[in-house]
Amino acid sequence: MRRQTSANHRRASVLSIQTADGIVFSLRLAGPVTRFLAWLVDLMVIGAVMMLARRLAGVLGVISEDIGGAMLTLIFFVVMMGYSMSMEWLGRGQTIGKKMLRLRVMDQSGFRLQFSQVAIRNLLRAVDFLPAFYMTGGITMLLTRHAQRLGDIAGNTIVVLTSKTVIPDLDQIQSGKYNSFRLYPHIEARLRQNTTPQEATVALQAVLRRASLEPTARVELFQQIATRLRTMAEFPQDAIEGLSDEQYVRNSVEVIFGTKK
Repeated sequence: MRRQTSANHRRASVLSIQTADGIVFSLRLAGPVTRFLAWLVDLMVIGAVMMLARRLAGVLGVISEDIGGAMLTLIFFVVMMGYSMSMEWLGRGQTIGKKMLRLRVMDQSGFRLQFSQVAIRNLLRAVDFLPAFYMTGGITMLLTRHAQRLGDIAGNTIVVLTSKTVIPDLDQIQSGKYNSFRLYPHIEARLRQNTTPQEATVALQAVLRRASLEPTARVELFQQIATRLRTMAEFPQDAIEGLSDEQYVRNSVEVIFGTKK
């Protein structure tokens, strides 16, 4: 994928990513203030876990103060190092705080987020925190073009603002035809899992705005989107035989957004 940035020469608030198929995704970058607020929410979650850990350590301390102290130290290390790392990996780039503030960690080039990237950005969190309250990370975000802290630069990640989920007009999504994809629920699940929110939005908007597109542009757009969606999950030949690119996208949108016909 190729990256394109806004015309702002100092710092971009939007990052545009163009796929090899020519599909462009525009991502709103999260700023230091929003990210700091998300971190405060996560800090409260960590604090609640540590309070429970202290109670557990207190119970074990009755048996042995050394065991209680060692258990508290171990839990503190696991929670501080593992919370963000595990949440971002299992939550597809979101911790509890990020989800509440509608933020998501993504690969800077639009590829699928790898565990190594999550690990790197979180291991460098201690450096970004210096000297206190993420001052180093905050300053770095203000100076870098894509609002990245040191961990983001090292992990090749960005943090973006996700739009609020809006329930689409289901009548416009439904094709009015039999959806052959429904015969393969396990492949449907794979399609939903592998399609990113940005890619799903592009497909949805193409279906909703199809009537306003010029015929040639409409054919090219649905061809590009269908080509991309085919890489997400491979349906058997009997499920896709005779389907146009537009119908393929319509079927996929019905599957991704959970509509049934």
